[in-house]
Amino acid sequence: MPSPTSYRIDGLSGLNPKRILCCQLRQIGDVLLLTPSIHLLKSRFPDAEIDVLTEKKCAPVLENNPEVAHVWALDRKLGLADSLKFYRHVGTGGGRGRYDLIVDFQQLPRIRWVLMLSDARVKLSYPPAWYNRPFYTHWAPVSGPYAAKCKAGVLMHAFGIAWNNDPPRLYLTDAEKTEAAGLLHGWGILPEHTLVTVDATHRRGTRLWPAAHYGRLMALAASVRPDLRFLLLFGPGEEQLVAEVRQLALASGLDAGSLILPEQMLSLRQMAAVQSCAHLHLGNCSSPRHFAVAVDTPTLTVRGSTSNAWTFPGPGHEDISLGLPCQPCNETGCHLNIKCLTDLAPEAVLPRLLAMLEQ
Repeated sequence: MPSPTSYRIDGLSGLNPKRILCCQLRQIGDVLLLTPSIHLLKSRFPDAEIDVLTEKKCAPVLENNPEVAHVWALDRKLGLADSLKFYRHVGTGGGRGRYDLIVDFQQLPRIRWVLMLSDARVKLSYPPAWYNRPFYTHWAPVSGPYAAKCKAGVLMHAFGIAWNNDPPRLYLTDAEKTEAAGLLHGWGILPEHTLVTVDATHRRGTRLWPAAHYGRLMALAASVRPDLRFLLLFGPGEEQLVAEVRQLALASGLDAGSLILPEQMLSLRQMAAVQSCAHLHLGNCSSPRHFAVAVDTPTLTVRGSTSNAWTFPGPGHEDISLGLPCQPCNETGCHLNIKCLTDLAPEAVLPRLLAMLEQ
């Protein structure tokens, strides 16, 4: 149990907010991992309107979410004067009525501007550093180990809400599902094929399994399961890396017809819709794994520097690591040449991949 000194939740037991603002600016995967907390708040306060403050690039994650009344999408390109107007507009409720409760899940400077310009009765977060305490009226500890539960811990301790192991939530429309089916048909994915989405990218080298390993693993898996089809996912600036993965996979013996590399990057919601049609998602520890969980697609994640706190603790979601004594280090650099990833051979991952596909 957390120490009582890490709490400041007096006066919250009788709170019945009508308007709530949740603040999580970035990153995309973290905003998706916020959705279980939104669900907990909606379950605890069913009559409340729940708004979310996030960055513009993350807003698509929350589209069509029936538990979110409004999304404040922050444009980071705004100048100082326009930014202050935006923070003031958000903090005062944007003409839709003041917020009774603001929950800050991130404690970033831009969020603190909103808090400072708001007259919300309750401003709740996890325990802040002493110099940030004036921005908050209440704070409560986080929980764990799962990352989404860690966020929700603030609500669990503040309002006595139970954690029910809710997965992240992303709500696709029928039109988005139809579009995804059309994309797959255009790429030659037939009903008799077994689709695996693959995220071989990451901006941090300590979370990036080598491109050659991905290429070799796909070739090995297809030699056992000719029905497999692999779809490479990528984001802005990652085109060169996925092209390399494709080249190495073909050099390892994978038939070109078994590997799809879209000509254009998929949007976040297109990616999620395509993942909803997949049998499995394979990749590094990055946001596409959380999208797969949100659309109920099993996941297998290759872990380097990160812990298994990012793995959803439910059936069908697994991670694999070499298990070195230094893992997890959560570092962005490595003096051991990232042995945790380079020494994790494709042959060691293959049995796990095939076993999950059999399930």
